Amino acid sequence: MSEFPEGFLWGGATAANQLEGGYQEGGRGLSIADALPGGKDRFKIVSQPDFDWTIDEDKYTYPNHLGIDFYHHYKEDIALFAEMGFKCYRFSIAWSRVFPNGDEMQPNEAGLKFYDDVIDECLAHDIQPVITISHYELPLNLAKKYGGWKNHYLIEFYERFARTVLTRYADKVKYWMTFNEINSAAHFPVMGQGMVPSTGADDKKNVFQAWHNQFVSSAKAVKIAHELNKGLQVGCMILYATSYSYDSNPENQLANLHQNQDFNFFCGDVQVRGAYPAYTKRLLAEYGLKFEDLETTDGDLALLKEYPVDYVGFSYYMSMAVETTGRDTDTVAGNLMGGVKNPFLKASDWGWQIDPTGLRVALNELYDRYQKPLFVVENGLGAIDHPEKDFHVEDDYRIDYLKQHIQAMAGAIADGVDLMGYTPWGCIDLVSASTGEMSKRYGFIYVDLDDEGHGTLARYPKKSFYWYQEVIKNNGLEKPKPAPKKKMSLADLDLS
Repeated sequence: MSEFPEGFLWGGATAANQLEGGYQEGGRGLSIADALPGGKDRFKIVSQPDFDWTIDEDKYTYPNHLGIDFYHHYKEDIALFAEMGFKCYRFSIAWSRVFPNGDEMQPNEAGLKFYDDVIDECLAHDIQPVITISHYELPLNLAKKYGGWKNHYLIEFYERFARTVLTRYADKVKYWMTFNEINSAAHFPVMGQGMVPSTGADDKKNVFQAWHNQFVSSAKAVKIAHELNKGLQVGCMILYATSYSYDSNPENQLANLHQNQDFNFFCGDVQVRGAYPAYTKRLLAEYGLKFEDLETTDGDLALLKEYPVDYVGFSYYMSMAVETTGRDTDTVAGNLMGGVKNPFLKASDWGWQIDPTGLRVALNELYDRYQKPLFVVENGLGAIDHPEKDFHVEDDYRIDYLKQHIQAMAGAIADGVDLMGYTPWGCIDLVSASTGEMSKRYGFIYVDLDDEGHGTLARYPKKSFYWYQEVIKNNGLEKPKPAPKKKMSLADLDLS
């Protein structure tokens, strides 16, 4: 018997801005991702005080414009997902493909037709779509004209967008998520909230106001979905980094408690429990703020309470250690956050600390807290692949990483956690959100494209493709077969 429940949703995950391409086709408008420069310094550039979302085609390359051209290759790619045996495929709908400027009254039919085709192609292969409504791809006009999510008008624009896609696909798509990694704005509001320093990203009041507007928008999406079809499941999606105190010093233990509250739990507490947690007072006070400083209404708070999410989706790549006593420690990078190096862990090529046990901890922490189904919707290893002459990739390092995390999920299920599914990130190679590179690869499928945009875009299964195919076929990792018992004979008996 498998350690995973029957009907477990094995699959993979991507985002429109990182793979879709076709950025000026089908009436699509520009998104904030189109204004990000390529290369490892992209977030240093957008963090400069004078960055204003101006697209300078001569100065930067824009890998997000091209992605891996899923816009023209989606049938081929979904067929490869089906060959692996995917039960589901998590992807996002590009807001600017449906509402090019974000504030129109009527949607772009050509954009909706594209997603009609993608969804139908998934269903033709018995793959359930899992759709993220907003995944780091705010229409550029909403960032430039309205200043991003700090502006309450975005609630209205998001509600129109959500109603449009939910209504269109309610009979075809059961699983939805409202905002990707909503809590990531604690470290980089540019992606999740569409704000840069020149539009107030450095003012924490704006970040908290933007979160409030997103919480309200999320509740509105849940309300719309349940009114359309009570069977629809709408989840939140948070970036979860299991956090440890560096040592047993009580100061670090308290700091770790606050780290968990402030980063791992705050956005989930509001969206799952339907109310701001008690520690909001302490959290806001750290920035010289009070809850009364935010623009909220009684109607907003009632909506949050009445329409919490149905499940908790989350990404898990790494864990963190917390040290606040001034001890001399090494630091690491990872998912744009960085932090103290945990001496017990190894790191990826990009400095992300690899901690499969931390996923089991995360699953237990989240389920104990919320008692709602969980869905691991991102997990994976960004690594430099070295294809052979025929483009085959022997990515045992990726297999080892994923195997350990699947074992951790099996352990959490044995602990009593209700886990819905698993969609490893970047199931096909795509453009890295943090670095704008193709060389940081996650996929089971190699895409012939380099960091400068050169290549044939041909797709090639890696070794991990066939390994994951077996995992799905077996509904989990195949257990080693016990050694056959040797039959006893009289000659084996010591009768002396």
